[in-house]
Amino acid sequence: MKIKFTLLAILFITANVFSQSHKFISVKGKEVIGTDGKPFLMRGTNLGNWLVPEGYMFKFGDISSPRLINQAITELIGSSEAKAFWQKYLDTYITADDIHYLKSIGVNSIRIPFNYRMFSDETYLGDHGDKRGFMLMDRVIGWCKKEGLFVILDMHCAPGGQTGDNIDDGYGYPFLFESEESQQLTAAIWQKIAAHYKNETTVLGYDMLNEPIATYFDKNQFNPHLEPVFKLITKAIRAVDTNHIVILGGAQWDSNFKIFGAPFDKKIMYTFHKYWTPPTKAVIQDYLDFRDKNNVPIYCGETGENRDGWIDSFRVMLEENNVGWHFWPYKKIDNKAGFVTFAVPQFYDEVMAYTDSTRRTFADVRKVRPKNIDEIKQALQGFLQNCQFKNCTVNKGYVKALGFKIAGN
Repeated sequence: MKIKFTLLAILFITANVFSQSHKFISVKGKEVIGTDGKPFLMRGTNLGNWLVPEGYMFKFGDISSPRLINQAITELIGSSEAKAFWQKYLDTYITADDIHYLKSIGVNSIRIPFNYRMFSDETYLGDHGDKRGFMLMDRVIGWCKKEGLFVILDMHCAPGGQTGDNIDDGYGYPFLFESEESQQLTAAIWQKIAAHYKNETTVLGYDMLNEPIATYFDKNQFNPHLEPVFKLITKAIRAVDTNHIVILGGAQWDSNFKIFGAPFDKKIMYTFHKYWTPPTKAVIQDYLDFRDKNNVPIYCGETGENRDGWIDSFRVMLEENNVGWHFWPYKKIDNKAGFVTFAVPQFYDEVMAYTDSTRRTFADVRKVRPKNIDEIKQALQGFLQNCQFKNCTVNKGYVKALGFKIAGN
């Protein structure tokens, strides 16, 4: 009896370990492995412009980063109303309806860009505190969990700035790689996030730094620092979370894999971004070679912003080479190159004109600030109204080019 009991116990433990190993999406060689133990090819989108507003996605010109957008809106309507605008914006731009739609057409995963400030005490979009960041992220992950979508968390904006351009919401220089304090803060925030989500099976992985080191900067100066920073962040994550995949993007806008040595973690994946290239295998051949050499999975974290024919060709080419993808963006105002779009509200041209004006001094601000602020407020409220999923229009050609279903078809 004792022998039988011991054997049963071993079988139970073995079965439980096997079950746990397939609870989270993982990697095996060059494959991403789904929770069913089979290869999982990511097919989805990025929730761009939500937690990280971008000027071009508001139809603004020089006002390109969250910090600059917030400054312009604050100049127009004041800090209290700007704070209220952003609160409504964060609650409106992406909702359960958006996630349900994505699942309904066949999307299996999404990437969520976020600003580190949402998980710190720094003021961001009119408020501060990590409770707000976790509240928003928990909410969207909950919607995804209900729908059966997997999520990649993408630190689009890191302390100090990892890119040196508007997309990192920094100050025009990749200070992250020259500041030990910023590096430690980046690792600490990732550790806090990983500790919070360590048991969340809906989370696929952590994209540690979006598009590090823009092409404007000296590669020899900055590139050697990138992988050590990735290792620092990974060490911090692994101290609290061994379940999730860590994702490394190449230097120069996630394009240059030459900076990487041998893989340093068992659950690692590498990501590249490609825009406005020929939709041919030659464009991604270096990444395929890297995958074969190192026996690791790769995936295309961002691509798109193009015509339907190109979208179809590039998507098919990625899939033929077993490369998962998240096309950019999901939603954007007055735009055909995305899943859905929404109309420009009345009086919005006045908002755009203000953001494009010269405002170097307070005198400039007083001079160019519109006289009829009620129209500005109507425009901003119109934006919040129009961006709701119920008021959006599906770009059927784009969605079809991605191989997804069209409602009613």
